[in-house]
Amino acid sequence: MSLKLMQSVKYLTAAAAFTFCAVSAQAADVLRVGTEATYAPFEFMGDDGKEIGYDIDIIKAIGAAEGYEVEIVNMGFDALIPSLLSRQIDAVIAAMTITPERAERVAFTEPYYDSGLSVLIRKADQDKFKTIADLKGAVLCGQIGTTGAKKAEELSGGNAKSYNYESEVFNELKLGGCDGAVNDRPVNLYFLATSHAEDIVEMSERITAEQYGIAVHKNNDELLSKLNAGLKKIREDGTFAKIHEKWFKVAQ
Repeated sequence: MSLKLMQSVKYLTAAAAFTFCAVSAQAADVLRVGTEATYAPFEFMGDDGKEIGYDIDIIKAIGAAEGYEVEIVNMGFDALIPSLLSRQIDAVIAAMTITPERAERVAFTEPYYDSGLSVLIRKADQDKFKTIADLKGAVLCGQIGTTGAKKAEELSGGNAKSYNYESEVFNELKLGGCDGAVNDRPVNLYFLATSHAEDIVEMSERITAEQYGIAVHKNNDELLSKLNAGLKKIREDGTFAKIHEKWFKVAQ
């Protein structure tokens, strides 16, 4: 092999190696985050067909603080943890309640949202359902895979219905297919504020207090640490508070 040819080969090899490293570094900076974009105001589809919402803004702000390019992967809620466990995605942000059962399978960041379960009923049934105890034996509905659906099953004594999407839950309540919709209170309030469903009201008694967290694989301590660090940064610089007021119209 001539000297000139050898130099050319070395140059091309070095260039290829540099390109591979650059691509690898770029790929490492992409954070694939799973969500289920039917849960306004936390995550839902905007008019342009892209995922928007409180959770989307939070994870993108954390990503910016920690140097990640965030890629949102939309899927069914019940597929989120399996996809995380199989490493098809790097993290999950989907108004996901931190529970002991889930914490056995995945690791959660520090809580980023304080929530709780509440119940929507038809205004005509207010005298019938004055307290949570009055719901025993009632037909309650919730979204598959959520704590709302689990609590609906418990409160109703097994007389519950589950649906794939939250919009189906609300529609079933409006049509009289169930007596109450059990859901995270912010989602219930957002529905009342945007749907103008004057025949639907929220029961005054709240069922539970809950906290949402961002889930990662249990073996990914590095990512968990970075997400917690990013969450702390956006709290301290005021970004977190601005996002909360944007979506809920009230201070955090």
